[in-house]
Amino acid sequence: MLSRIGVHTSVDVLFPPSVLRDALSDVEPTVEIVETAADLDECDALVTFSYDESFLDADLDWIHSIQSGVDRFPFDRLERRGIALTSSTGIHGDSVGETVVGYMLQFARRLHVHRDNERRREWQFPPWDAPFTLPGESLCVVGLGTLGQGIARRADALGVDVVGVKRTPTPVEHISRVYTPGELQEAIADVRFVAVAVPLTDRTEGSIGADEFGVMREDAYLLNVSRGGVVDDSALLDALRDDELAGAALDVFETEPLPDRSEFWERENVIVTPHAAAANREYYRRVGALVRENVRRLDANETLANHVV
Repeated sequence: MLSRIGVHTSVDVLFPPSVLRDALSDVEPTVEIVETAADLDECDALVTFSYDESFLDADLDWIHSIQSGVDRFPFDRLERRGIALTSSTGIHGDSVGETVVGYMLQFARRLHVHRDNERRREWQFPPWDAPFTLPGESLCVVGLGTLGQGIARRADALGVDVVGVKRTPTPVEHISRVYTPGELQEAIADVRFVAVAVPLTDRTEGSIGADEFGVMREDAYLLNVSRGGVVDDSALLDALRDDELAGAALDVFETEPLPDRSEFWERENVIVTPHAAAANREYYRRVGALVRENVRRLDANETLANHVV
């Protein structure tokens, strides 16, 4: 039985800690906002955005990450200390899916260019052969978990032919063909859009690089809503400079926040968003629902939802 759940102040990157605390006011354990290592002393569970070494020294039984990605947590050390780790995977399919479709619509309808022209008060009709519409275009979604399926569902509804890449080539709704990771280059070679939606692991780190950009169409766009380390940013810039790609929409980067000096800021054919594809005013409610369910499971001695280690 849990007695005290801490809501770490680091969650304020995505929402105020107080709204999650209040959303969990009906659970049996006491829920309080915590900030310092000393605040953790009486906690046996913690909901957090960041990871800190002090978490290992506290007497915690369970840590819940409010993000889907948990690559910053030391799995082996948590397991040795007997601390369970759960993630918020599965709650972002709609928000990330809509973000990616937004990227596609911006590129197709040149909305990003019109917005830039608006700031300069420039009235410019686009080149006759630049705008296009999405029906009949093609998309490869790399990674067909919750995020990838959310992207595929929305793109399919707009008339886009969607293929995908995942480890087991079993059929997936809204995907016309499923490739394995070993067939990645074949999968992305003849599509207009490539959306990357895989978690960052040893297997996926740097998996989208110069070789992959080399096989993509020159009129193709890369859309990255996974983690920054999955895409080789230097190789992507080289491909953009050499006109090997038409453009890129990037929500994540190898270095975050994106440095002021980054060339990505300067390129008209690049859309930059601040790791915000999952942003949603309902975010805290969805995290709260996961936490509440896992409190119930712990009380019932059941397997935790979204259990990582």
